[in-house]
Amino acid sequence: MPQAATAKAKKSGIRTLQPGEVMFKENDPAQSLFIIQKGQIRLFRPKGRGFVDLAILRSGEVIGEMAYFDEKSRRRSCSAAAIVTTDVIEISFVAFAKTMQGLNPWFKTIINTLANRLRKTNERVKELESNSVGFGAGGKVADYVFFHTTDIMRALSTIYLAFKAHGEKLESGQYQIHMNKLKFYLFDVYNVPEIKFEEFLNILKDEHYVEMAKDDDGLPKNLRMRNPDQLRSIAIFMNQQKLVEDEKKLKISSKCERFLSRVLEQLKTADKPQAQADISAILADFKERNVPITDADFQDAIVAGLAEDLLVGTGNQLTSVINIDKLRKVFPAIRLQNAIKRMNEAKAK
Repeated sequence: MPQAATAKAKKSGIRTLQPGEVMFKENDPAQSLFIIQKGQIRLFRPKGRGFVDLAILRSGEVIGEMAYFDEKSRRRSCSAAAIVTTDVIEISFVAFAKTMQGLNPWFKTIINTLANRLRKTNERVKELESNSVGFGAGGKVADYVFFHTTDIMRALSTIYLAFKAHGEKLESGQYQIHMNKLKFYLFDVYNVPEIKFEEFLNILKDEHYVEMAKDDDGLPKNLRMRNPDQLRSIAIFMNQQKLVEDEKKLKISSKCERFLSRVLEQLKTADKPQAQADISAILADFKERNVPITDADFQDAIVAGLAEDLLVGTGNQLTSVINIDKLRKVFPAIRLQNAIKRMNEAKAK
């Protein structure tokens, strides 16, 4: 840690962390503990090329207090980063020590005993974790993957079933379910890891599959979506892809996905299984907007059977016959699949 940052860390006060900003890293010198005032903090430990996620902490919870009791090293036992914009109150160990000195001796003994037991448990977890290694093809160590296909299918299926069982249809045509009901199924019944659900929910919100609305208490805990059956279709698609050989899987790049999004917009009124798209018009718009997408980026769609080969017409105009029914059916899954891929790549760095 830079000297300037170290000096600053000794002072107590409020800090604001931006999404993804690292508050501290494993084995960093520790001089403060933190109380989350608003937001979410992710705790994780580096492992191989990626991370092992430990927990998500929210408003009112404390971070970094264990380092205070680890007088031998005063080092961080894991890393911490903000998931969303987060405000934390930083309390220096010097200030915290003064508070501890004012406690009853027996109460201080209880706190130290609990801290020692928790530290030993953490050490045991680390030992077990270090002996757990994933392997890929040919016995080689597999690359780190945060979201596996089974994680996504379990979360999608659980959300879909919860919406079907408890979803309320609103006048707007959307369906709504309270997060408390949803989390009962996710965590208590189907044992979906909380850290993975929180990150997956962020993807669903960012990609506009779902949105959050306030409940009767004014808290953003109502999950809303237009068509819960879309989640079922995506889960079915992913299950089918899981059973297909790698070379036969449907692979659409992010650039091709953006291309196909424009095709869908252009053909939104098409009422037949196939329709002709004006590819030149889309390319011209990309060029005008300085978007680095060319006709070569459309090749994934042709290979996947979503479109036929490009045709060159009068004035070098490019067109393609689009399998519009198939594209409409699989495009939501393509979007989600690419968003998950980007998340996995980001977490593996």
